[in-house]
Amino acid sequence: MATKIHPFSVIDPGAEIGDGCEVGPFCVVGAGVKLGPRSKLLNNVTIVGDTTIGEGNIFHPGASIGAIPQDLSYHGEPSRLAIGDFNTFREACQVNRGTLKGGLVTSVGSHNLIMACTHVAHDCVIEDHCILANNTLLGGHVKVEAYATLAGAVVVHHFATVGRLAFVGGMTRVSRDVPPFMTYEGNPPKIWCVNKVGCERRGLSDRAVDQLKEAHRLFFRSELPFDEALAILDSRPELTDECRYLLDFFRRAESGKLGRARESMRTVPVSRSQIALGGHGKAAAGLPSGAKGGGAPNGGSAAGDADPDA
Repeated sequence: MATKIHPFSVIDPGAEIGDGCEVGPFCVVGAGVKLGPRSKLLNNVTIVGDTTIGEGNIFHPGASIGAIPQDLSYHGEPSRLAIGDFNTFREACQVNRGTLKGGLVTSVGSHNLIMACTHVAHDCVIEDHCILANNTLLGGHVKVEAYATLAGAVVVHHFATVGRLAFVGGMTRVSRDVPPFMTYEGNPPKIWCVNKVGCERRGLSDRAVDQLKEAHRLFFRSELPFDEALAILDSRPELTDECRYLLDFFRRAESGKLGRARESMRTVPVSRSQIALGGHGKAAAGLPSGAKGGGAPNGGSAAGDADPDA
């Protein structure tokens, strides 16, 4: 399949453009970019840095992909951005590369929809089949697990995790980990109920949904202490995989600082000597082994992640 590059675009000789790609007018593709086959840059798209992109991705006008992190502690280390397959990046969204303190990798999986004016800060991990609606802002080191949905203008605190199949309502401020399979929204935000619609769409069994509902009742609607609610559910015979995953998620969140499990990443920075030895791949970034690509610096904020002290 022929590759099409508009004559008004600038492609660095050091970039690799895959078969069947289409690059529209006024795009910039920098040295070190690897653009996978059948990807499309519609127009006015900028992709720079050590950025690896898989197959069939679509970038809409104004998208800025692979720029340096908005982090005062960044001093030119060889960070990178890894993107999987069949993602859509809408108008004026930003995805930045990683930092030294986050393993030097920002990772976006496959089949995600990143809507207009969304900001994905350095060292974030976005898994597969996620939706980030317009004006969503992710601080540094945020993790969004598979099939999570963040509605418009959601702001996520650095190092927070949005769990698998969670739904976060529009204009919600997320400062703690959001449990998987739950609906989280409001001002102040709260966990309202099981994300029943999302669970049904993903084919979760009635038994799994019933157990998740019981977990929600015990943790969020009763007055039981956390440990007692956890013990009650742990004692249930034949817990589903979904309920066990939820309980493990709760344990990790409770063990973290301010309800954020990924806060532990602050204590395990990659050193500059490790960079010299090449220690800045997936393992250094703490990425899941199945990630197709790779959470405002270590300590940036979601709205503007230039905090030098994190």
